[in-house]
Amino acid sequence: MATTTSTTGSTLLQPLSNAVQLPIDQVNFVVCQLFALLAAVWFRIYLHSSKTSSFIRHVVATLLGLYLSLFCFGWYALHFLVQSGISYYIMIIIGVENMHKYCFVFALGYLTVCQITRVYIFDYGQYSADFSGPMMIITQKITSLAYEIHDGMFRKEEELTPSQRGLAVRRMPSLLEYLSYNCNFMGILAGPLCSYKDYITFIEGRSYQLTQSEANGKEEIQYEKTEPSPNVAVLQKLLICGLSLLFHLTISKSLPVEYNIDDHFQATASLPTKVIYLYVSLMAARPKYYFAWTLADAINNAAGFGFKGYDKNGQECWDLISNLRIRQIEFSTSFKMFLDNWNIQTALWLKRVCYERASFSPTIQTFILSAIWHGVYPGYYLTFLTGMVMTLAARTMRNNIRHYFIEPPEVKLFYDVITWMATQIAISYTVVPFVLLSIKPSILFFSSWYYCLHIAGILVVILLPGKKTIRGKKIQQEDHLSQSKKVEEEQSLLGQNSYLATNNVRSQQKKVTPRYSTLKQ
Repeated sequence: MATTTSTTGSTLLQPLSNAVQLPIDQVNFVVCQLFALLAAVWFRIYLHSSKTSSFIRHVVATLLGLYLSLFCFGWYALHFLVQSGISYYIMIIIGVENMHKYCFVFALGYLTVCQITRVYIFDYGQYSADFSGPMMIITQKITSLAYEIHDGMFRKEEELTPSQRGLAVRRMPSLLEYLSYNCNFMGILAGPLCSYKDYITFIEGRSYQLTQSEANGKEEIQYEKTEPSPNVAVLQKLLICGLSLLFHLTISKSLPVEYNIDDHFQATASLPTKVIYLYVSLMAARPKYYFAWTLADAINNAAGFGFKGYDKNGQECWDLISNLRIRQIEFSTSFKMFLDNWNIQTALWLKRVCYERASFSPTIQTFILSAIWHGVYPGYYLTFLTGMVMTLAARTMRNNIRHYFIEPPEVKLFYDVITWMATQIAISYTVVPFVLLSIKPSILFFSSWYYCLHIAGILVVILLPGKKTIRGKKIQQEDHLSQSKKVEEEQSLLGQNSYLATNNVRSQQKKVTPRYSTLKQ
């Protein structure tokens, strides 16, 4: 039976859509991403920064991006230009002191209006490719750039955090640079978000420069002798894409999340069966995200964008803008670990524009912003409200009991297994409304579980002390020392890598070669 769905994009691939029994919007999306992959290889080889000017690279990247948008979404792609154009006008006329606030309100408001229109007027509940998806990424880019310009051109240097200082933009982008950043073919359909400085550095061919500080404080730019090739990284990611797509098309469809609220299942299944099916069905819902985000990452890598540096073994790292870490997600032993490795670039965006700048209740404000940005389905808000409770409860539990299970190794292993099980159940419980979308089935699911995790989470937050014990603080600091180093390393690789002395340079180089240091805009 042919799959017939309306679309505002091209119907050229309708025969293929009918053949594979998938909506035309989804077929258009996948084919356009595969075209973008081939275009990225061509872009890296024939429009390399050593052969072509930055102007040409900007123009080609923008035009290809707009073409793919028109192919997928038709006239709805004009929203991308309208949102970007008005936001740029606001940046110009408002000035650097307040432009970040106006851009944030307008970009997020425009996105919300478009989401309301699409959801409640056109195709409520349809999980096809829709024009609000790219707009979500463009909204992230507009607001990130506005804050980065505000930090770089208005705020004092001593007022900035290290990450803000590294990402600060010191001059207003030209209209072409701005449109290229927002609408380039590598990220227009599925992202991921990247910082403006990283993107401009890539376009101008400075991604492989190593900047070191000499003892006298002057910077000396050194170039890679051989430009690293992304071919291996791209092939590995395409393999992951293939496996994820195969899993989604075969296994995922046989494990629908909706079955968790099936009357017969609820009436006959035992509690262990309900718990196991909840976990398995939500795990089976993730591969489609693995496919889309990993393919988007591979496209950027194929164009030469995404090189982060070298690990301690001298291996190339092409995960500068990666959006997920699958192994860490599936084996998360804490709510925070899951969130830190899922939709990574969005988590960084929320941190930079909200969490770090919130004057009160940063966790609550961040979850509210995340819910608004994701869309207007009631299920999103139920998920993020539940997630807020789960996050606070998990943090409180960890601070109060984890330090009792650090040693010996057997006890820690037992603790890790228990926390893995608890984390996976809590995550699955939390995100069911995100998949169900509507409020009625979401409430039906929670009520079938008697709101048990909501109640448990609230009791934990109320009854257990929120402050860390002295012993807990000490052990947690020791336990997270390596993670802190990794965070600092990632921040330095985002454009703020500077060395205070020659000896420090040498010691750091033994561990990891930085991608580049602060590059003045």
